[in-house]
Amino acid sequence: MIFALKSEERRVKREGVKEKMAGGGVESGGPGKRAHLYEHRFTNYFAFTCIVGALGGSLFGYDLGVSGGVTSMDDFLKEFFPDVYRRKQMHLHETDYCKYDNQVLTLFTSSLYISALVMTFFASFLTRKKGRKASIIVGALSFLAGAILNAAAKNIPMLIIGRVLLGGGIGFGNQAVPLYLSEMAPAKNRGAVNQLFQFTTCAGILIANLVNYFTDKIHPHGWRISLGLAGLPAILMLIGGILCAETPNSLVEQGRLDTARKVLERVRGTKNVDAEFEDLKEASEEAQAVKSPFRTLLKRKYRPQLIIGALGIPAFQQLTGNNSILFYAPVIFQSLGFGANASLFSSFITNGALLVATVISMFLVDKFGRRKFFLEAGFEMILCMIITAVVLALEFGHGKELGKGISSFLVIVIFLFVLAYGRSWGPLGWLVPSELFPLEIRSAAQSIVVCVNMIFTALVAQLFLMSLCHLKYGIFLLFAGLIIFMSCFVFFLLPETKKVPIEEVYLLFENHWFWKNIIADQDQKISNRKPVATV
Repeated sequence: MIFALKSEERRVKREGVKEKMAGGGVESGGPGKRAHLYEHRFTNYFAFTCIVGALGGSLFGYDLGVSGGVTSMDDFLKEFFPDVYRRKQMHLHETDYCKYDNQVLTLFTSSLYISALVMTFFASFLTRKKGRKASIIVGALSFLAGAILNAAAKNIPMLIIGRVLLGGGIGFGNQAVPLYLSEMAPAKNRGAVNQLFQFTTCAGILIANLVNYFTDKIHPHGWRISLGLAGLPAILMLIGGILCAETPNSLVEQGRLDTARKVLERVRGTKNVDAEFEDLKEASEEAQAVKSPFRTLLKRKYRPQLIIGALGIPAFQQLTGNNSILFYAPVIFQSLGFGANASLFSSFITNGALLVATVISMFLVDKFGRRKFFLEAGFEMILCMIITAVVLALEFGHGKELGKGISSFLVIVIFLFVLAYGRSWGPLGWLVPSELFPLEIRSAAQSIVVCVNMIFTALVAQLFLMSLCHLKYGIFLLFAGLIIFMSCFVFFLLPETKKVPIEEVYLLFENHWFWKNIIADQDQKISNRKPVATV
């Protein structure tokens, strides 16, 4: 009976959607029956909870930035990877692309992401049963332990175990933080608020590059300082996680309705939250009926969310090639003929572009929408990858160093590539999936998002230097081809989600030119067929 009423209610909502559809998305505000009644005002409490939640990105970002810098430091290589150090110093007959091709060295980077994809499933259970806040606290503790162990490492096993603990922190943090931000944010500002995660990720990368630039001059243990300072954002996230509020969505899901109402009133800055609170309760009722969220995610009606949000976008975010540049920017620039300090400084510049681009995206994504950012920036990224491949094909290889003019030109091209990524696939790769999932599958789906993201992050981290060695400049053409494919994916399959309440995003798929045929019930398809003429 309850499900019949819900189905009828959703039918009424569908009939009430009169907004003009563009690319499968609603051009104007939220399409639901209550969305227009939502109210919110900016409050200091809301700002505090968002900043605390976004600190999870700084863990991810700092590690992204610090790993590539540390693996290019001579002191680190001499202590743990002497063969790589000797190869780096010698003039070998192989091309310069292969200087750093060592699978144990890349395991130092990729082991973190392998750990993160495993831990995210434990995080899913904790996030659903105990709330987003619990996962944030566990993630901070795990990351702090990993930072301490890495800073004190005496051998490769200690390094790898430390990386595994760091990965646990990222697995829990990346699972919970995007959900936390999306659920705390009002629908009209959800894009900007969710991108705080990407902003702090970029800030962490930038700070890590700056730290590496200075610690590279501290011999012989500067790399220990770089790795140990990862504990600072973990401590901040731990303190913030203890002090901040749980999301109203999670509190309703746990049956703590009075507390949920109070938190919702506090973060919205108004007592008039009846409409939004009713939507949360209805969504929670449906969620409580779901006993196996992972199995539920495989149902036909969630096929768009599974393909776009849980599988497509998180995989594509890594296949843009940007994280390859972030992981190994100092290594790449050294391979291209830059000195050690020059390479760290150059990677610092490119990561500054990432931070600037994220700020641009934060202010404009809720105005122009997600699809436009994906497509416009994708075109720029394709051009940059092709230009990089052409320059390297003509000017680089076999022990030949690039001239200053060509080197500067490459830094500018990579700068423009990162600027495009930083306002599109970087922040939107986390924002869009967090918007697509209804409450009943949200925690499970977010685990799939993090898992897929970490699988491809680990693959890129493990295989990029080997691919650079074997494919040479062709690796950049490969990335260009992948970006063309993913841009087509967005153009044809992703509806616009700006300003649409999370609880009503399903309406976009029910009115999308392609997905409406995929998610339609078989009985509904049969009833919609024209009757066959009989003689």
